[in-house]
Amino acid sequence: MASNALTLQLLKETFAIHSLSPDSDIPMEVFAAPIYFIAKTYDEVSLVLPQSMTIDSEDVEKDWRALEVVGPLGFSLTGILSRISSILAADKISIFAISTFDTDYILVKENLIDNAIDALQHNQYNIIRD
Repeated sequence: MASNALTLQLLKETFAIHSLSPDSDIPMEVFAAPIYFIAKTYDEVSLVLPQSMTIDSEDVEKDWRALEVVGPLGFSLTGILSRISSILAADKISIFAISTFDTDYILVKENLIDNAIDALQHNQYNIIRD
């Protein structure tokens, strides 16, 4: 199984997750960030930004680290997030997951990132730390 193990890379940034009302405009400085994620639903706008950026938001949850599943991953692959989240849930580690066209990102609170990495490594995941 180790030969088929996925590799995850720990990103250097610490992230903050912001919540805005659905009619909010996205602050222009967001688009200059080196990495960001935006999701909009009928009920809210969520922004994931490097914590070093500050914006006005209705609520913010700070101190998240991100593990990127090294890809690109094909759309035919199944169970990637399910397996990772199951491993971390077994260790009582909550996640915030983000999927993009090419890959997945698993955000974990900074105070639990070492525990998350240990749990994943014990389950044959390769972890790259910068």
